[in-house]
Amino acid sequence: MNEILDTMHARRAVKHFDAGHEMPGETLAAILHAARTAPTAFNIQNWRFLVVRDPAVRAAIKAVAWNQPQIEECSALIVLCADMHAYAKDPGRYWKDAPEAMREKYVSMITQYYENNPAMQRDEAFRSAGMAAYALMMAAAAFGYDTCPMDGFDFEQVAEIVRLPRDHALVMFVAIGKGMGDLPPHGGRIADADIIAYDRF
Repeated sequence: MNEILDTMHARRAVKHFDAGHEMPGETLAAILHAARTAPTAFNIQNWRFLVVRDPAVRAAIKAVAWNQPQIEECSALIVLCADMHAYAKDPGRYWKDAPEAMREKYVSMITQYYENNPAMQRDEAFRSAGMAAYALMMAAAAFGYDTCPMDGFDFEQVAEIVRLPRDHALVMFVAIGKGMGDLPPHGGRIADADIIAYDRF
């Protein structure tokens, strides 16, 4: 089994981190840069990563997140958001390195696909952000860090705390740091046969 599969199988949601560990800025930048390799429809790159560094902001978030300790203990708290109107924000930049004809074709397709379709804007944004979250966790693991994907918080209150733009959606947190203590027993995976089907259900 190669290293990527080993990392995937070893991943666990860590609930306690070494609060004294400081992640080098260049390491966090490299992790975030690697997470940007996650795929998005039409290459619109509609995920947004808000890095929460201010202790006061973290404390406010913790207060509306069931007081989960990892929010303050982690080395990096990433609030993963989705820009639902990314499709309309200079879409040519998503294909800036492509030949002109190809760029024009995709810009037209992007506009036709998303414009006046808020359900698709939101659905695609959440699909993209979910893939980015996993890429973020795998990138963190490559640098020797543990992670905890989180959605146990009051979305409206967190949006207010972080001043979430009106055209953005709050998707989840990813806490990154050096895990501490023993992990509890794994809950276990259900059988492949219970979740995998072929051709038709």
